[in-house]
Amino acid sequence: MRIGGGKAVALVAAWLAATAMACAQIPAATLTQANSYLQTGQADKALALLGTLPTSGAGADAAQNLLCRVRFQLEQWGQAQNACQQAVNLSNKNSDYFMWLGRVMGQVASHASFISAYGDAKKSLSAMQTAAQLNPQNGPALSDLGDYYAQAPGIAGGGMDKAQQIASQLDKVDPARAAQLRGDMAMQQKNYTSAEQYYKQAASASATPADMWSVLASFYRGRQEWPQLDAAIQSCIAAAAKNKNPDPGLYDGAGVLIAAKRNPQIAAQMLQSYLSGTSLTEEAPAFIAHIRLSRLKQQLGDSAGAQQELAAAASLAKEFSPSQDPAP
Repeated sequence: MRIGGGKAVALVAAWLAATAMACAQIPAATLTQANSYLQTGQADKALALLGTLPTSGAGADAAQNLLCRVRFQLEQWGQAQNACQQAVNLSNKNSDYFMWLGRVMGQVASHASFISAYGDAKKSLSAMQTAAQLNPQNGPALSDLGDYYAQAPGIAGGGMDKAQQIASQLDKVDPARAAQLRGDMAMQQKNYTSAEQYYKQAASASATPADMWSVLASFYRGRQEWPQLDAAIQSCIAAAAKNKNPDPGLYDGAGVLIAAKRNPQIAAQMLQSYLSGTSLTEEAPAFIAHIRLSRLKQQLGDSAGAQQELAAAASLAKEFSPSQDPAP
């Protein structure tokens, strides 16, 4: 069947447009804006912007990685996996891209059936190993890999000897993360005295100690050592106060209090301080902070304030339901 001249011209024009789109370079300013939306928890705006960008060509790898991380925040694991895999396919020498693929596959594994969980966990491990190999100075990637080795059984590639090797690598890259990893290893071995000392060491060594104080507070919650937990939370707040901007560690510290069902007033103040700052981060999504603050305000008798927080969360991420965050 012959195609008429008009149709042929239209098809050629469409092909040229598609080719131009594929070859287009995504401006750095656009990627910076998308990342800003990600860091500040504006998931809807991030998705709207990233959805307009080409999936191939210069900058597409960074756009797909950003899309993966937005989907990760929203706990949309399948969509996050697709975007992260696309980023890796487009740029297979980027340590951070493999790190995020490893994180996503870890979540996929944890939500999978027993039959498929093993395979997904192995994919997560492979991605984490690649991230560490591509950049041996990537502290977060090394930390992820070390945690996997410390917690996974041998049949899934875990092992304390492997975790110890990663901790030794981290000593030269990020001493605070190295100490935290050793604390996690001690916890796996039920050596609680050593774990406590390592977590304290991590707080002392960290450039952002508020976050590490929240790790220590979480340790005390597990041990039901309430006075020590309260003291660690106060250290978290004090450390955050020394920063120019409210510290994301406040988000994690508030999460510890919420999980422990202690001091809702202090937890609410911590979340409010975090949300009022200019140092919001994707690791402490603003929309989840609003949801948790809503529950705290309801608990404290402020129903109107609780509704305002829910509205604030919905304005940032309409695809995330409060029921997706039942507890920290």
